[in-house]
Amino acid sequence: MSRKRTIGTLSQDSGVHLETIRYYERIGLLPEPPRSASGYRYYDDTAAQRLRFIRRGRELGFGIAEIKTLLQLADHRNQPCREADQLAQAHLVEVEAKIADLMAMRDVLTQLIQCQSPTVEHCQLIETLEQRRCCSSSDGVHRE
Repeated sequence: MSRKRTIGTLSQDSGVHLETIRYYERIGLLPEPPRSASGYRYYDDTAAQRLRFIRRGRELGFGIAEIKTLLQLADHRNQPCREADQLAQAHLVEVEAKIADLMAMRDVLTQLIQCQSPTVEHCQLIETLEQRRCCSSSDGVHRE
């Protein structure tokens, strides 16, 4: 038997914020639930399971459109897995590009924190952010 939940209880059970649940209803990720005579929304176990699915998809970095597609696939379990695999492959390419970008940022920051300047006037990080090259050499040693 499916338990009826208020939106507050659903939020606690699923780990999804109240406003996010309402948003997911507005955009069609979560079907609008039946309401009581007094207007309270009542959600069943299926809604909690669906929200956990959405939350996990978001944690993995999938966008709303991708999650919508994945939910449609999950709702029709006899379909081939090919489309889900293609979504995952495309997302993996994006994740790997982000990782490469983050590693490049790490390398630049590692270089910038080697600054030997005693003052901010010639700080390599400040110079880089201001897009100027002052009294520093490429080896990170302050020159006057």
